[in-house]
Amino acid sequence: MANQHTISKSVSIEGVGLHSGERIRLTLEPAPENSGINFVRVDVNPSVKIPARIDYVLDYQKAPRRTALSKDGIEVHTIEHLMSAVYGLGIDNLLVKMEGIEVPGLDGSTQAFVDLINKAGVVEQSARRQEFALKEPLFVDNGNGISIVALPYNGLKISYTLSYPDTFVGSQYMSIELTPETFVEEIAPGRTFCLEKEAEELRKMGLGKGADYTNTLVISQTGIKENKLRFENEFVRHKILDLIGDISLLGTGLKAHIIAIKSGHYVNIKLVEKIFRQKERAEQAALKSVTDFDPRGLDVLEVTDIMKILPHRYPFLLVDRIVEMEEGKRAVGVKSVTMNEYFFVGHFPGRPVMPGVLIIEAMAQVAGVLMLSNPRHKGKLAYFMGINNVKFRRPVLPGDTLEMEVVVTRIRSRTGQIQGYARVDDNVVAEAELMFAIVD
Repeated sequence: MANQHTISKSVSIEGVGLHSGERIRLTLEPAPENSGINFVRVDVNPSVKIPARIDYVLDYQKAPRRTALSKDGIEVHTIEHLMSAVYGLGIDNLLVKMEGIEVPGLDGSTQAFVDLINKAGVVEQSARRQEFALKEPLFVDNGNGISIVALPYNGLKISYTLSYPDTFVGSQYMSIELTPETFVEEIAPGRTFCLEKEAEELRKMGLGKGADYTNTLVISQTGIKENKLRFENEFVRHKILDLIGDISLLGTGLKAHIIAIKSGHYVNIKLVEKIFRQKERAEQAALKSVTDFDPRGLDVLEVTDIMKILPHRYPFLLVDRIVEMEEGKRAVGVKSVTMNEYFFVGHFPGRPVMPGVLIIEAMAQVAGVLMLSNPRHKGKLAYFMGINNVKFRRPVLPGDTLEMEVVVTRIRSRTGQIQGYARVDDNVVAEAELMFAIVD
């Protein structure tokens, strides 16, 4: 997994919004790692920062034919071309300052934004890039032959079928494995388009006020009006460009094969919403390192160090210290069991005994520290897949110091097995085998 990237200096550009017709100045600024892409409307007081994420997307009925964001009643429109450039070039953190409501349309492609980012310079940051690998297929069907599918895939591949029967466009198909190089060469120059017969209808809807023959390919029955194609299949390339911009709103890199048939922003966003929900469910069911904290070189990890690795917090953090750790092989953690533990209130309060399931959970947390502290696993998810051969030898009582030792007994590229022991005064009180998987 690669590291995150931002730009090295501020750069600005001016242009007219395709739909608003307003002249707008836009400035790109570097942003710290793990901050993501954020738009800032600096023309309102106070200024409003809007994260470029799917949960801030404005209802399509309020912003048709484009993708828009909204927060606290403040909006930014037609973000898809800029966001496509940002995602295509692998930019993870960026501040986009706007003096107006709509991102400039420029020439109708994303080429000018690519040039602007390259002018600023791309710099690598120390944090690992966040990626989500699709776990299972997802599908959106909007009727009228419009659909989009996402399939698990080791990379990002987009296959798009475009169909405008009885027009100059006809049917077009393109499939591309997305990399910064293929994006710049094959996708970035593709320009937005509309049918000549649609243009007047769009104007009546209050759209396309800034559109003209220089920034929009207007398609008549016989060809392109007052312009020339950059590619024979430029129309489908622009549809892929738009789709990449919408995918960027997931907020992380994506590994999937997207197969789209005649999809537009509305259907794209519906798919991204489904991917986002799958991502949330996957992360809720797994351990993930909270920060990029590297514990190597420390003899003891105190609870504040453990909380930099594990997402657990009181009252469910069951490890006070890690007192021994051999990277990728073995770890020992301790917990002081006091009468004030929350679970003693209801678990045999007359004769308090630590619940056996929490002893196993304490082992699993020590195992989690061992796995997630490995530099190779930074930014990855750890799933516990099973627990076998659990044995409880004797009770754990208030006043005991519980020592959990976990030893990696088998490891493969993605899965492994850990043998865990819990001891009090060198006597084994419980043991179990823990199976886990590490995924991107």
